Amino acid sequence: MLRLYICKHINLRTKNRSVIYYTISVCCILLLAWISLFTGVKDIRIMDLLGDDDKLMVFLISRIPRTLALILVGAGLSISGFIMQQLSQNRFVSPTTSGALEAAKMGILFALVFSPEASLMVRMLSALVFTFLSSLLFIWFVEQVKDKNTVFIPLVGIMFGSILASISTFFAYKNNIVQNTQEWLLGDFSSVMQGQYEAIYIILPIVVISYLYAERFTIAGMGKSFATNLGLSYHTVVNIGLVAVSLVVSASVVTVGAIPFVGLIVPNVVSMLIGDNLRRALPLTAFLGAVLLLVCDIIGRLLVFPYEIPIGMTVGIVGGVAFFLLILKKSK
Repeated sequence: MLRLYICKHINLRTKNRSVIYYTISVCCILLLAWISLFTGVKDIRIMDLLGDDDKLMVFLISRIPRTLALILVGAGLSISGFIMQQLSQNRFVSPTTSGALEAAKMGILFALVFSPEASLMVRMLSALVFTFLSSLLFIWFVEQVKDKNTVFIPLVGIMFGSILASISTFFAYKNNIVQNTQEWLLGDFSSVMQGQYEAIYIILPIVVISYLYAERFTIAGMGKSFATNLGLSYHTVVNIGLVAVSLVVSASVVTVGAIPFVGLIVPNVVSMLIGDNLRRALPLTAFLGAVLLLVCDIIGRLLVFPYEIPIGMTVGIVGGVAFFLLILKKSK
């Protein structure tokens, strides 16, 4: 009875703490979104939207799409990292440390090589196929490794991504489109405008799927035999998870370029805050991912105003330092 009471008390405290974190993160998103909407080279105030047609057009065509894209990409990449960590049962696995971002860039490159005038949808589908196949290969590798060292697997994933990046650079050089590939090396939201970012909306159904399959992703990560003994269709769940990750990564890379470390850092921070309860962790993961990208984007716009630092650079610096600290913590 005492143990049951203690468990219920702990669960209640954790749930209450989760609600507090949800509230704080949502308030941060609203505040940061407001700052993002009214930050830029063109000075726009709330009253200008009522009487200045030019400023209203900039607000509708550029500022709103950019802010929505930041929120959706931040949430999507964070959830992608959450899914990959569950499937691999490794805290350091994410699109950045599994080669998924490099595979998406390779898919876009091959689409441009075979069809220089390829539409946004064609490039996205090509990136989707390459990302899915590379993710399958990475998960297969994780299953084959007997010593599932926490640091070893993501480091091998980084090496795998470097190989893919080298192959992409070689083919880009051979086809004289090296300059085009620079657009995907660093994420940049400055070119996001109405009519050019709508592919990111595919992240919304991915969030719903991730929430519904959260526990199944964790069970699948325990291994094929364990999942099968529990009556779970292992390959179906893994494929659903990898397709979800591939959709998010390909849509993000096609629209705004590669943004590193979001899917690695945010799930680890959420785990430290509220533990590993999947139903509670997933919404906060999405919220904090959006907060991270909004903060980094605003910093990039203000540091060298009126110019901008690409968000891929600011996130890369923050994420790189955080990744290093996480490795040090786990290796102790």
